[in-house]
Amino acid sequence: MSLDGAYLSLIKQELISKGLIGSRVDKIHQPARDELVITFRGFKGGVRVAMSANPSAARVCVTEGITDNPQSPPMFCMLLRKHLSGGRLLDISQEGLERVLSFDFECVNEIGDIVRNRLSVELLGRCSNIILLTEKKGEWRVVDSIKRIGDDVSAVRRILPGILYRSPPREDRLDIRFCNAEEAAERLLRFPEQKLEKSLIKAFEGVSPVLCREWAYYTARDTDIPCKCLEEKDRSERFAFFLNRVKNILISEENDGAKYSIIYEKNGKPVDFTFISTEQYGAGAVQKEFSSPSALLDGFFSGRACAERMKQRSGGLLKSILAVYNRTAKKIELQKDELAACSQREVFRVRGDLISANIYRMEKGMNEITVDNYLTGEKETVKLDVRLTPSQNAQKYYGEYRKLDTAEKMLSKLIEQEKQELVYLDSVFDAAARAQTEAELQEIRLELSQSGYLKKGKNKTAEKAGKPLQPLKYTSKDGFEIWAGRNNLQNDKLTLKTAKGEDLWLHTKDIPGSHVIVFAKGREIPDSTILEAAKIAAFNSKAKGGTKIPVDYTKARYVKKPNGAKPGMVIFTNNRTVLVDGDIEQS
Repeated sequence: MSLDGAYLSLIKQELISKGLIGSRVDKIHQPARDELVITFRGFKGGVRVAMSANPSAARVCVTEGITDNPQSPPMFCMLLRKHLSGGRLLDISQEGLERVLSFDFECVNEIGDIVRNRLSVELLGRCSNIILLTEKKGEWRVVDSIKRIGDDVSAVRRILPGILYRSPPREDRLDIRFCNAEEAAERLLRFPEQKLEKSLIKAFEGVSPVLCREWAYYTARDTDIPCKCLEEKDRSERFAFFLNRVKNILISEENDGAKYSIIYEKNGKPVDFTFISTEQYGAGAVQKEFSSPSALLDGFFSGRACAERMKQRSGGLLKSILAVYNRTAKKIELQKDELAACSQREVFRVRGDLISANIYRMEKGMNEITVDNYLTGEKETVKLDVRLTPSQNAQKYYGEYRKLDTAEKMLSKLIEQEKQELVYLDSVFDAAARAQTEAELQEIRLELSQSGYLKKGKNKTAEKAGKPLQPLKYTSKDGFEIWAGRNNLQNDKLTLKTAKGEDLWLHTKDIPGSHVIVFAKGREIPDSTILEAAKIAAFNSKAKGGTKIPVDYTKARYVKKPNGAKPGMVIFTNNRTVLVDGDIEQS
């Protein structure tokens, strides 16, 4: 599902039609390590263009989505702002149907000279890159790139600051826009036994597998047909007709006949996207049409890109939480071993008793004594310290007993505390894993910093006070407001401060997740709303996507927070439980 050169040419036409040529660079953001969003300001208003070098989502398109940008812009973003901000876009170019789109700018450097800079977006799969170039003596030289390519990565084509830029090597392939059916057929019939679909990919520049499969299917109603089928007149005519359809779309200003579609399987999984109507998937597939090539790409990749950005940003936080969790779990195992050793304390008490009962038979200097064990009825030899009196030996054993007895009580208490800490850390991990914005992650970092899990000096971003986030808000079909906390701090505030006594509190049973409140506002809450709220609680929990998830619910007045409890940790009574599925969509 990669973006091909033919589709990229349609993107180029769309950008030009939106008045980008002559516009100026207004804003530059880098929401992810391999993604840019540049806002152009021209006579037609502002246009936001997304550029991604992510191998699984490489693209250039107009975007309407609002990106969640990091508080501190990355170095490459700062470099682009220095060289491109305020620059006027002179041209958008594409060499043939290569998957490379170049944006040429006229800019003013720091000493006031007019210079030409270029942003080259290479959509080449794993080698995708975004490269800033500057013109010097008629040559383009690399200023920097979003991914630096040295000798250790590629010995063929390096991308490093200061070196001469060389375009990706091109192969001898036909440009579908400027060739006729006879020329195309002659090239393909050189290998008559090869599959038509595979030969089309090799013969033409910038065409995707989905387009070539559709071309073969339209030609012979079979995607596995060999090239020699073009020797038949009717198939040759169908081949030529499809070629002309594609040419008209790519060449005409209005892209006549274009149909920007994402193809989905019946289960809703996207299969591919294209700019032409398809028949190869039959009735088993569903096609969703979009108004423009950018609208399709934005819809197809925006959700995936957002998830990828959050994965990148939350990765370090999740790793830190997991490290504390594992450390705590290991501590519990060690404490359990120590607790098991405490079970031998009774042996020491009995030995003290045996010495006391037989003290009249003992004298200082003895190293052991054999006595009758009154518990087992058998003989038992008790070791003695030759330096101590019989009474002191008895007290020594009693001391060991008291020591282990105290340790058992303390260890039991500590293990219970550590287990509660694991429950808390599991809830924090769940909240971080479900976070959808940088602001949500910031609140979780703040919570961990306040709880002492993150060192304040090393997490300055967590200490910056931002505008508090609002809980997730829903409305039931019966008209009741339903709120769900995004993290433990929000859960505490929502449950203990915002909710009133008659409001309904819900939470997944023994599963980390959001506190959910249904606001009664003087009305009786019907079962249908309770069921909706329970589904929301399941959806906003670690059990999301599961089935038959138990959700506890009770009135907010019965929910209390124990003294010293971690954020989000509460106890409750008078509860009931309902089973729901956790695969609903948020609305």
